Amino acid sequence: MTTTDIPRPADAGPGRALSKKRPRRAATGGLRQAVSATTLLWILACLYGLPVLWFVLSSFKPASDLFSYPLTLVPHNPTLSGFKAAWDSANFSQYFINTAIVCVITTILTVGVSCCTGYALAKYDNKWLKVFFLCILATTMLPSEVMLAPEFLVVRDLGLYNSFAGIILPAVLTATGCFMFRQFFLTVPDELVEAARIDGARELSIFLRIMVPLSRPIMLTLAILSFQWRWNDYIWPLLMLNDPNKFTVQIGIQSIVGAQNINWSVLLGASVISMIPLIAIFLVFQRYVMGADINAGLKD
Repeated sequence: MTTTDIPRPADAGPGRALSKKRPRRAATGGLRQAVSATTLLWILACLYGLPVLWFVLSSFKPASDLFSYPLTLVPHNPTLSGFKAAWDSANFSQYFINTAIVCVITTILTVGVSCCTGYALAKYDNKWLKVFFLCILATTMLPSEVMLAPEFLVVRDLGLYNSFAGIILPAVLTATGCFMFRQFFLTVPDELVEAARIDGARELSIFLRIMVPLSRPIMLTLAILSFQWRWNDYIWPLLMLNDPNKFTVQIGIQSIVGAQNINWSVLLGASVISMIPLIAIFLVFQRYVMGADINAGLKD
């Protein structure tokens, strides 16, 4: 071998320098994209959070400061008089108990029925099941106001008027819940079900011991959404209930509003009080939804 065949350090130097610079540029570009995306998310969070912050802080303002000019975000003389007046002006403790009963029972039934329906629609091959699924999805195309009259007539004829059962039963089966569970169970390989059947497991055992544990993230997500829907529901309880002792929170808040004038301080305080259970439910269960492994128990 001659001396010309030996690579010189000078020849390898520029290549090494270039190879070191390229990852730095890629890392810089990725950092810029991450920073820009984070900045955009913070801007959107501020745009959506500013009205909520204004609403919450305004509930601590006296009635005389709500419409003072210039408008201020932070109250100068914070007070809890609006909350106290809202709690004393209506039977809020009874409203909270009534709403909690309706929300808890409806949420449990909604999650159970949606889970069973979604599993049947995803894992059983039958043309009538497909037709049934299309009918369920078709209900999402109808405005809720269109269905109020026939639902009211059916519930009244069943003798459930002015009862919690009349509020709960029509809200049990939801197209959103069935769709969520069906789409999730479609991602579960059929080989997992077939293997369980080969091992001698029955259909009910497969559903309860395999499918239900796997669908825990979807169950928690639907539970949060269902609880929120029922807690904020106003029109249907207003139609079904005429006993003040059975009113829900939203009807109780509406009763604070007068015919001629509105005490905004009391109304804001009552609205913030009604938000507390929803915030608590989300803070408690959101870590289970975010941290759950949807693909747990599955193999590629």
